[in-house]
Amino acid sequence: MPDVRRLFGNRGEDRAAAFLKALGYKILARQFNTRFGEIDLIAQDGDEIVFVEVKARRSVDFGYPEESVTKKKLEKIERVGEWYLKQRNLEYAPFRIDVIAIEDDLLQPKIHHIKAVGES
Repeated sequence: MPDVRRLFGNRGEDRAAAFLKALGYKILARQFNTRFGEIDLIAQDGDEIVFVEVKARRSVDFGYPEESVTKKKLEKIERVGEWYLKQRNLEYAPFRIDVIAIEDDLLQPKIHHIKAVGES
């Protein structure tokens, strides 16, 4: 039996990737895994590398999807992202962390793009 949560997550990542492509982003990697953690999507927006955390929920009864992205999660994404850049000799490339939050109504999902999460 397929893992329903994984299928739901994959659908959210598919929607997020299509959303970013429509904005002109280039998708560089999906589900980038290391022993340090995973980044859902890695994209390029102009000269900036964007590490994207995708959060999807079927409803907002228990809060909005983006509310589940903690400071600890952002720190982990940053560490994995820095490793990604170093492995590609891009350690001086500008980067940011974005969140794509999806309220996943099957007929009309709502996508909220939060750029540069955690930066002040």
